Amino acid sequence: MEGYLLALGVLDSALRLAVPLTCACLAGLYSERAGVVDIGLEGKMLAAAFASATTALATGSAMAGLAAGLAAALMLALVHGFACISQRGNQIVSGVAINMLAAGLTALLGHVWYNQGGRTPALEGGARFAEIALPLAETLRAVPLLGPFYAEVVSGHPLPVYLALVAVPATWFLLYRTRWGLRIRAVGENPAAVDTAGIAVGRLRYSAVLACGLLCGLGGSYMAVSQAAGFLPNMTAGKGFIALAALIFAKWRPLAALGACLLFGLLDAGAIRLQGVILPGIGSVPVQAIQALPYILTVILLAGFVGRAIPPRASGIPYVKER
Repeated sequence: MEGYLLALGVLDSALRLAVPLTCACLAGLYSERAGVVDIGLEGKMLAAAFASATTALATGSAMAGLAAGLAAALMLALVHGFACISQRGNQIVSGVAINMLAAGLTALLGHVWYNQGGRTPALEGGARFAEIALPLAETLRAVPLLGPFYAEVVSGHPLPVYLALVAVPATWFLLYRTRWGLRIRAVGENPAAVDTAGIAVGRLRYSAVLACGLLCGLGGSYMAVSQAAGFLPNMTAGKGFIALAALIFAKWRPLAALGACLLFGLLDAGAIRLQGVILPGIGSVPVQAIQALPYILTVILLAGFVGRAIPPRASGIPYVKER
């Protein structure tokens, strides 16, 4: 039973660590399904983390911080959409520019406003999302196997965790069971055919880019207002790029994307547990090696699956209306 409870603790940590990845992965899914490559997931999450932390600190409200994080990510999403859809600019360059802008601006403003090396003061009380105990969690804890799983893994998470989990089936439903989703997938494959049917290609792509911004805002706000209790410079630490790797591994499918992100979260949680552990015949594992595990897996997945995963055919190609 002790080993089972230890495994539940790892699963609980994996779920929490997978939330930013899941949000960013779903964000990239919307954007790329519509034919817009978004390398700027990292920058939008970082901007959302900074905006949410500073707003929550000023207002004492985690919900106000979440709203500010969503707004900041949406603004950058509109910038990316304007550059790539309206101006038909290079989508990779636009995404990289957003990443550089967010990384530099958040660190600069954080240093100027708080004089703590770019970080914000710690969030306390109502400025952080509280954990939510689901109904009957403590009552069912005594039930063998399923009770502890429900109480430890399913229950006891802050609101953004549940929002991220709900976003997965919602994304599946929107993309595969609605007219809007059919048009989004069509515009990512053959925008000329969509245009011929009298549907505005630019409007569809903007809607997908805005959905991308909302999810990035959720993931970034969760990191600052719940997971880390404040903003740290470059706190996303490459999660936007790992999410892109998970998206390729999942072949642009929402349910598979959740599984891929949980895999990364599980590896991250296992790496945290391995810190300080002495392995027989090896000794203490270096912290640097443990921290590098998620990135090593990213390289392995990209090397093994990038050739087999086929992206939407119009992905990364600006659409020019034929006269």
